Amino acid sequence: MVKLSSNALHVLQARYLRRDEEGLIVESPEQLFERVARAVAQAELFHGNARQAAYWEEEYFKLLSSLDFLPNSPTLMNAGTRLGQLSACFVLPVEDTMEGIFESLKNMALIQRTGGGTGFSFSRLRPRGDLVSSTGSEASGPVSFMKIFDSATEHIKQGGKRRGANMGILRVDHPDTLEFVTAKLDGTSLQNFNISVGVTDMFMDAVSQGHHFDLVHPRTGRISGKLAARQVFDTIVQSAWRTGDPGLIFLDTVNRANPLPHLGALEATNPCGEIPLLPYESCNLSSINLARMVAGEDKNPSLDWQKLASTVQKGVRFLDDVITVNKYSMPEIEHITQANRKIGLGVMGFADMLIRLGVSYDSDEAVEIAGELMHFIAAEALNASRQLAAERGVFTNWKGSVFEAQKVMVRNATRTAVAPTGTISILAGTSPSVEPLFALAYRRSHVLGDQTLHETNPILLEYLQRHHLDADQVIERILEKGNLKGADGVPDEVKRLFVTALEVPPERHLQIQAAFQRNVDNSVSKTINLPEGSRPKDIAEAYWRAWKLGLKGITVYRYGSKSTQVLELGADEESPYINHISKCDPFECKV
Repeated sequence: MVKLSSNALHVLQARYLRRDEEGLIVESPEQLFERVARAVAQAELFHGNARQAAYWEEEYFKLLSSLDFLPNSPTLMNAGTRLGQLSACFVLPVEDTMEGIFESLKNMALIQRTGGGTGFSFSRLRPRGDLVSSTGSEASGPVSFMKIFDSATEHIKQGGKRRGANMGILRVDHPDTLEFVTAKLDGTSLQNFNISVGVTDMFMDAVSQGHHFDLVHPRTGRISGKLAARQVFDTIVQSAWRTGDPGLIFLDTVNRANPLPHLGALEATNPCGEIPLLPYESCNLSSINLARMVAGEDKNPSLDWQKLASTVQKGVRFLDDVITVNKYSMPEIEHITQANRKIGLGVMGFADMLIRLGVSYDSDEAVEIAGELMHFIAAEALNASRQLAAERGVFTNWKGSVFEAQKVMVRNATRTAVAPTGTISILAGTSPSVEPLFALAYRRSHVLGDQTLHETNPILLEYLQRHHLDADQVIERILEKGNLKGADGVPDEVKRLFVTALEVPPERHLQIQAAFQRNVDNSVSKTINLPEGSRPKDIAEAYWRAWKLGLKGITVYRYGSKSTQVLELGADEESPYINHISKCDPFECKV
């Protein structure tokens, strides 16, 4: 098993390692991976035999303990335990009745207590002020009910270890759209929600042409008013500039890629936006550590395509096995999840991989690599799913899907997604998802309760040592500023290679996201980071460009626009940059 960083041990002890009734840790990291591998491989008994189960248990353990591949947090937390709920992503319907709304609230609580995140479309709820015929009263509107969901989430910890997370979506043509767009401006409302406006091509065309667009009553389907499209778009932009919310979900783009149109339209996503799902669907995610897919780093670094292909094939099988052994909190979720067998194999460590290859994130070459890389992963994942279909059969709802029309036999309705990998990338000791390095030194807050994790990029330290550069001078700079911009005596090549998120132009962020999205079945969760001094027009341009590039959604974050944020530039005197690799036993480390 590879060595874990001190921050990885922090996270493992806080969230993942099993504890006894007195709260004492009763397993090591190695035993955690053994537990997960054994539990997931039990699916092979159902699909095959004991010999297969033993073989894949060993293969899965190697995959996990090498940190080449990690599944989503609920799988690490719950596999092999009595809870047994392994999915990260859920979408629940919210119907326009009091019974339907509070049934969804109850189901949200059941899911979040087992470690899952929930997404909702509130677009079916009647607008504020609408007459409720059964009582003669006036409806309070979607935002009022979202606040109830938000309050409930505040008192639930996912799997008993982390606070719940939600995505709230409202169609742009809902009569309460402006109330929704500005709901977080007070700085206190909906703190447990990411919110996104579900925009249509028709709306974006109306913005470009300076036209008005129709507001549609969700219950009657009748036009209930009109708004100036540019006014609404500008309000979205101003709110995002001030608070980071809302993002945009491009509903028409999402549904053009819907593999199961015969089952209904996609209206909502999971909390981070990478998985559009039908009502009651869940999805299981995992990520390949791209930093560990580089060969010959010391002399002539290159991608190890053979290792990557093998990891993709094993990862697809692992995720399909997860669907089989999963314990579902509701029969509706179990039925549609097993009928569609959607999985989301993604990546992390993209920025670290580029550095090891000697390629700057802010370069045309990085965009080309992103497209080539994800095209390869998608093709291998499709082949793996086809092989599983030959071995185990196609997913139940294959008939009527786009795959039947294409005469393609697959096991999984979707196979790829790019998740944010915030926590599992810490475990893997690599950069998150497909993001650039946020900073070369930063503080990570609001992840483990009141704890703050201090992080200094370990690849930079290795690079400085290998190239005999003045580490003290560089470290002093990054502990103060988080980056090398303007640092005297640091070669331009080093500055170019270790470029950070706020130094990367928004257009480059979008190009990278688009390069991945073109080859991803589901969606790509990525943040378009903007410096604190960015203007609202910068956000407007990013939103517009995202639609033109064919992205399914976009999240823009201007540094400092929230009073509290997870990542902060620089680190203080406690930054453990010298001891970034821990060599102590996890039971003895005082972390």
